[in-house]
Amino acid sequence: MAIAVSSVAEVCAGARRASRALAALDSATRNRALEAIAAALEAREGEIVEANRRDVDAGEEAGLGDALLDRLRLDPQRVRAIAAAVRAIAALGDPVGEVIEGRRLENGLQLRRVRVPLGVIAVVFEARPNVAIDATALCVKSGNAIVLRGSSSAAHSNAVLVEIAARAASEAGLPHGSINLIAGGGREELAELASCAESVDLVIPRGGEGLKRALQQVATVPVIYAASGNCHVYVDAAADLEMAEEIAFNAKVQRPGVCNAAETLLVHEAVAAGFLPAIAQRLTGAGVVLRADERTRALLGETEGDAERDAERGGEGIEAAVEEDFATEYLGMTMAVGVVDSLEEAIDHIARFGSGHSEAIVTRDLGAARAFQMAVDAACVYVNASTRFTDGGEFGMGAEIGNSTQKLHARGPIGLRELCTYKYLIDGDGQIRA
Repeated sequence: MAIAVSSVAEVCAGARRASRALAALDSATRNRALEAIAAALEAREGEIVEANRRDVDAGEEAGLGDALLDRLRLDPQRVRAIAAAVRAIAALGDPVGEVIEGRRLENGLQLRRVRVPLGVIAVVFEARPNVAIDATALCVKSGNAIVLRGSSSAAHSNAVLVEIAARAASEAGLPHGSINLIAGGGREELAELASCAESVDLVIPRGGEGLKRALQQVATVPVIYAASGNCHVYVDAAADLEMAEEIAFNAKVQRPGVCNAAETLLVHEAVAAGFLPAIAQRLTGAGVVLRADERTRALLGETEGDAERDAERGGEGIEAAVEEDFATEYLGMTMAVGVVDSLEEAIDHIARFGSGHSEAIVTRDLGAARAFQMAVDAACVYVNASTRFTDGGEFGMGAEIGNSTQKLHARGPIGLRELCTYKYLIDGDGQIRA
């Protein structure tokens, strides 16, 4: 494993050299390396958990919120899940060398478009140490070298995880420099990594809008932004309200600190009176604070001037919303709620405030469902299902490096094929162009 001490450029150059050899390795060798990584993670589980405990303790002392601490924390069960994900990736079909299309041209040339690795992928991530292994496994499987840069909040966890993975992979036959961790440094280091165009083919950030803005200012290497998830659940006039309650609750509460959790609930005015009291009671009972618009608060009996009553009953987790609340990715137990007059108003609201990640409609009206899916501009658009399914593992990709909210090259979960490009292979028999 290479850990940057003096020069990010040197680490990236080493990764470039490794990438050439890695791309030429057979699938069996890459799979063997992944199996070795999974076994090493399990064998050194206690060491991983202990390193992570140091990060969690430091995070608690620094006042990190519950959602961030949940992202940071590793326990034996999570370590075993990470190892299982590595094995799941190893079991997937090899994308390298896959023939996307092939045909014989009129001049007799045989043309094939074949999937090939990108080369060197830099992954910049915050808090979640499991990303180090998920990203590494995906890059190894797709024949790419990887340069990882984690956040200081997970420094101990990242160091031991990447050391384990790099050592196991090397012993299994991967070239030295295939798996790298850049440790320490600040914004200058990030800028150097994101501008190392001679060695790095792609940067993928896993973090919030602050990281995205920082990269936008300095990056000369292509970037796929796995950015924020301001996701919505819209309950249509034709919704099954029992289904809608289950979906809205799951999308918010099942794991609120992740990018595919719902941050806003929109409800059609035709079913608002029958739906909002029940879902509000369930959400607030689970500890969710609702930032509700005026119409929602009126339906819930929450009006201006009720502060004295709320104080007497200890509050019920319902607050008046301002416009900014609908633009916020909470990543925690807070949810914006609004009433809309039509499907079109819901679509317009999502277009204004959504981040292009995952959006859901609950409806029994096929026309409304299809109109929503076609009009909403997001990577993943659901009908009658929770937004929490936007995940590489759930989509059968084994794992993911992140969820892209942009439109070029990759959109949605970034899995094996999204870490490849393609080349044209042309076979002839002496043809020359006239």
